[in-house]
Amino acid sequence: DEKRPLSRSTTNALGISHSSTIYYLTAIQKYSSYVFSAFGAMHIVNTSIMPLITQSVPASEKYMLLTRPYYGSPLAEPLVVIIPIYAHVLSGMALRIYRRNLNARRFGESYSAENQKSFWVKFWPHLSAVSKLGYQFVPLLAGHMVINRLIPRIYNGSSIDLGYVSHAFAKHPAVSFAGFAALIGIGSFHMTWGWAKWLKYTPVQATGTGAERELRKKRRRYIINGIAAAVTSLWMAGSFGVVAKGGAAPGWIGKQYDEIYRMIPMVGK
Repeated sequence: DEKRPLSRSTTNALGISHSSTIYYLTAIQKYSSYVFSAFGAMHIVNTSIMPLITQSVPASEKYMLLTRPYYGSPLAEPLVVIIPIYAHVLSGMALRIYRRNLNARRFGESYSAENQKSFWVKFWPHLSAVSKLGYQFVPLLAGHMVINRLIPRIYNGSSIDLGYVSHAFAKHPAVSFAGFAALIGIGSFHMTWGWAKWLKYTPVQATGTGAERELRKKRRRYIINGIAAAVTSLWMAGSFGVVAKGGAAPGWIGKQYDEIYRMIPMVGK
């Protein structure tokens, strides 16, 4: 019997069939990252650049109030943050599963019960560096959102400010520094390498042959890592250099923050 083709031959500039599942999943993953990047840029401005400029946590709060409606309101937050995150992560996972199944079909992999073990270990696509960073970033981002968005809303129905973060650094420095260092570092490198991929600038996307291509690959690797390190440094400069030194909140506000942090298992009492 004649086998049905896996996809039509019509392709775009990237060599991906316009009618294929891979094309649409890749498009979802790509364009959802555009939306989340816009949020990420505003978030870096709020949490790092403005504190660096003002050198004051209280003085930076008013700038958060100016931009928060664009990503923190009940209408905007799902569209700018929640949906793009889910779309980006789930489409990426679906791509890996779909490509694995294509590989299995192409190479005659059996799906029988006797081959269950080989089904799960063979033919998985290579996990790139940007994907590895992404899978590490997901739990860190989820934890950040739970601690800074979900739990405060459950407790008092409102969003937190930079003083809430400063309070955490003052009262729980080890957890705060470790958590934010991992979140900022991994997030910056994942997003920078992700944009390099969309712009066709990763080392594996370099053109040419032989020594010329190897030189281009090395140059691109240095440039991408340099940009990622610069973004990380800028973000940490404001977060650690200003916000982390803001100190504990006084009086009733500080007690409210303490009550919220007691709801976090890894912080506890």
